[in-house]
Amino acid sequence: MSEFTMPSLGADMDEGTLLEWLVGPGDTVHKGDPVAVVETAKSTIEVECFETGTMTELLVEPGTTVPVGTPLALIGVKGEKPGKPEAPEKPAKPRKSGTPGKAQEAEEPKERRPARHTPKRGPASGRPSPPPEPAPVPAPSAVHPSGHIEAGPLVRHLAEHSGVDLETLHGSGPGGRVTRTDVERASATRAGTKAPRVRATPLARRLAAELGVDLATVTGTGRESAVRAADVRLTAPGPSAPPPPAGAAPHRPSAVRPAVARPSVARPSENRTVAMRHAIAGLMARANQDIPHYYLSTTVDMAAAMDWLLEHNRRSPVGERLLPAALLLKAAALAATEVPEFNGFWTDDHFTAGEGVHLGVAVSLRGGGLVAPALHHADALALPELMSALKDLVTRARTGRLRASEVSDATITVTNLGDQGVETVFGVIYPPQVALVGFGRVVDRPCAVDGLLGVRPVVTVTLSADHRATDGAVGARYLTAVTRLLQNPEQL
Repeated sequence: MSEFTMPSLGADMDEGTLLEWLVGPGDTVHKGDPVAVVETAKSTIEVECFETGTMTELLVEPGTTVPVGTPLALIGVKGEKPGKPEAPEKPAKPRKSGTPGKAQEAEEPKERRPARHTPKRGPASGRPSPPPEPAPVPAPSAVHPSGHIEAGPLVRHLAEHSGVDLETLHGSGPGGRVTRTDVERASATRAGTKAPRVRATPLARRLAAELGVDLATVTGTGRESAVRAADVRLTAPGPSAPPPPAGAAPHRPSAVRPAVARPSVARPSENRTVAMRHAIAGLMARANQDIPHYYLSTTVDMAAAMDWLLEHNRRSPVGERLLPAALLLKAAALAATEVPEFNGFWTDDHFTAGEGVHLGVAVSLRGGGLVAPALHHADALALPELMSALKDLVTRARTGRLRASEVSDATITVTNLGDQGVETVFGVIYPPQVALVGFGRVVDRPCAVDGLLGVRPVVTVTLSADHRATDGAVGARYLTAVTRLLQNPEQL
């Protein structure tokens, strides 16, 4: 049995609010599947499961705020490692009934080496009360000895919400993979002539029942248009106003209703903005106090890069055209591979290199504040892929659809305020990272090239670095690498 805990989604997070569960007890989850929605001071984030198994128990109700590290659910997991968390309560039981333990050991030799695991997954029906709870865990492997059913996380959630058992389906996708069409067809067959089941999360269904909201009338904003709890709250009718006087104009009730409903919608947004400002203020104050910053700056001639970009966009379809930001981010990522001293974390009084270049991108939010989700392995992405990933990341950051892995493992952060007209930006390092790269606006400036004065596009690149991890000479090497890459765009 393994614990699914409230994750730490950044250095500024001490607690989080569980908004809703995307799975329920008995559901099978796979590594990487989103299982819960958590609200932090900065954003609403979908938290992924980091193990494969079965959700056996949900420990925290939606709407509850708990500290980081608090167990949220229990997951029954196959294999030896997940059994470790239950070690304290298991040793006494094998000693009471040694014979059954040996029988189980013969059936599962790999799982039963430690005696403390004997009662955990015993298949016999006469076992005491603890075994039946994890009993559903090994069941799928008996039906599917090759592993698990081939279906993506979205298809699995669709099947769960539609009440369709994936084990009964024959996938029509490549390699027998179950597709969305297979699930919808099975759901329609199962429902017969009944109205199609509205796709909604468990919390949204319970909330709709409490508020008397018909889910069929709610527009879903979740994945695959699933109705979420927030959608139900927005659709729920506000407090009814008293009947108007006999001579009142017919338009008066419509003027009263927004005034009644407005506070309930505006207050959470205002509270969220205030909480975000407090979180940012606390983290940045701590960063300035604890991190000995040093700052470097250089101006890069972007003539070659802009010419290359113009030619690339001229011969590319609209969907693959690039913005200058793609070149800047790719240069920052590749330079981090050449000067790895800036790609990692300062923890326990020493530097730890990051596993891959996960480029944090500062994104301003529409309601105020910012987040810095990561573009994973940005150095390995082709420019069109990086551009597409950047657009997707910014969109999901501003709509509260980020994943936990995207907000917790950036190894170096970039802030680009060029689209805001800023020419130079010196940022504050996001701990425990050791560097932050800033890009300004690409502007035309008079400059001398090969002894001749001309007007050329240039950009100011800055580096804020942690003096505990590096010195100015290392920072100069990094900026030199960025300059060389931008002046040779074919290397990006």
